[in-house]
Amino acid sequence: MIRLFTALMLFAALSCPAFALDSPGVAVETLVRGSASWDGTPLPAYPDGQPQLTILRIQIPPGTTLPLHKHPVINAGVLTKGELTVVTEKNETLHMQAGDPIIEVVDKWHYGKNEGMETAEIIVFYVGTAELPLTVK
Repeated sequence: MIRLFTALMLFAALSCPAFALDSPGVAVETLVRGSASWDGTPLPAYPDGQPQLTILRIQIPPGTTLPLHKHPVINAGVLTKGELTVVTEKNETLHMQAGDPIIEVVDKWHYGKNEGMETAEIIVFYVGTAELPLTVK
């Protein structure tokens, strides 16, 4: 847990706009910061154990609907291409366009669908432990 805290503090320090001021030509933009997922649910505490960070690039072809699933770990991402709609089991809906960030729901059933005309691409950062799966179907 201490290593995770140290890594997150280092990331926060490097992401701080003050850091950019000390480096000519470097610009920093906060895409999202929060302690709740996109539906307003507070994020859970980090799990105990050795932290494991995973970064995935997920490509979803046009017309594709992902299966209903949930994530037992905190994750956030940025849609880099296309558009994506995320729908929870309670029919809460988030429409994303390229460039939009997301703090994903945790332990809540949901699915994503690409209703656009091009492949949607999202980069997702998962923070969990080696013992926890990233996704449960």
